Amino acid sequence: MAKKAKTDGSADMFDVVIVGGGYVGLSLAVALKQGDAGLTCAVVDPKPMDQLHKDPRASAIAAAASRMLTQLGIWQQIEAESQPINEMIVTDSRLRDAVRPVFLTFDGQATEGEAFAHMMPNGVMLPALYKAAKKLGVSFFAPATADGFRTLPDHAEITLEDGSLLKSRLLVAADGVRSRLRDLAGIRTVNWDYGQSGIVTTVAHERPHEGRAEEHFLPAGPFAILPLPGNRSSLVWTEKTADADRLVRSDDFTFELELERRFGHHLGALKVEGPRRAYPLGLKLARDFVKPRFALIGDAAHGIHPIAGQGLNLGFKDVAALAEVLVDARRLGQDLGGLDVLERYQRWRRFDTFQMGVVTDVLNRLFSNDNDFLRAMRDFGLGLVDRMPGLKTQFIREAAGFAGPVPKLLSGEPI
Repeated sequence: MAKKAKTDGSADMFDVVIVGGGYVGLSLAVALKQGDAGLTCAVVDPKPMDQLHKDPRASAIAAAASRMLTQLGIWQQIEAESQPINEMIVTDSRLRDAVRPVFLTFDGQATEGEAFAHMMPNGVMLPALYKAAKKLGVSFFAPATADGFRTLPDHAEITLEDGSLLKSRLLVAADGVRSRLRDLAGIRTVNWDYGQSGIVTTVAHERPHEGRAEEHFLPAGPFAILPLPGNRSSLVWTEKTADADRLVRSDDFTFELELERRFGHHLGALKVEGPRRAYPLGLKLARDFVKPRFALIGDAAHGIHPIAGQGLNLGFKDVAALAEVLVDARRLGQDLGGLDVLERYQRWRRFDTFQMGVVTDVLNRLFSNDNDFLRAMRDFGLGLVDRMPGLKTQFIREAAGFAGPVPKLLSGEPI
């Protein structure tokens, strides 16, 4: 049962209140409680927590993130439901082309015997995180919406939609790319719309995928086929927004016909499983990740194009960094919401996030077009990279989450 916040003018006091009960908010709550620093935590979310298993999407979990989930005691429970990515291929072609030449291939190992990524159903991962958080004593206020907050000298005061109050040494916004709390905090963003939407759905196919992921660069945008357990794959299909909306609203026959044109016949007959949804794509980067007694994590801090499959893993990096900073601060007797503490987190994560935002922006602009000159240049570049094992290894390390200063949890170490 979720707790009820007090409405009599008093309020529960926590060390950290996290608004947003997705994979980022839940994993932060688990990491803070497992840090053994005596931190009290609460999670506020508008969704009922007992409905998390109904999330039909799947996520690519990089090797560093799976190490963190192992350290948190989650991966051991859910690994059997995952699909390791054993290989990745990259093609570049037009939709009408009869043949799609493979310009780049990646072996799927980050280290010996360790896949650089796994595909994991959200309906498996999210309930496991919630159960772990509950077991560790995290308080939940759900379904509930944070209506506003104000910052006082020694705490933040959060007002829920029913008028009840929570108090916290630190308020963490994990409420998504359209974060209301980010706007209320007065944090500005760098953002633009790509005029594209990503269609997300699951497909069953006749033949096994052998753990191979495929990224087909087509003029409208990337078409990614990501392997799931069994003869199933998750799709992230980029189209111009008007075309994506039309496809999602179309009948099953039309949708599957257009899908087959992009997917091909190499895995046999196709059948769409589950819902199909389109999400608008853009770049949104917060100019600041912290304010006094306030921090942004996950999509609330950065929304990037899915072309590199790094959105979720950037969120896990935020979790590992912020958890380490806060646990260290508590052990040293520092104020969790003080800017001197929070600036360490910001320095750790902001540059890396902006760098990834720029990379995905450039890649999308370079590949989502039908310009013959750009096509020749990018195909030459892909072929060159394919012949440079050292550079490919570096790309794999980046995709696996091991590049740059890595927080302890992402190395599989306790904090």
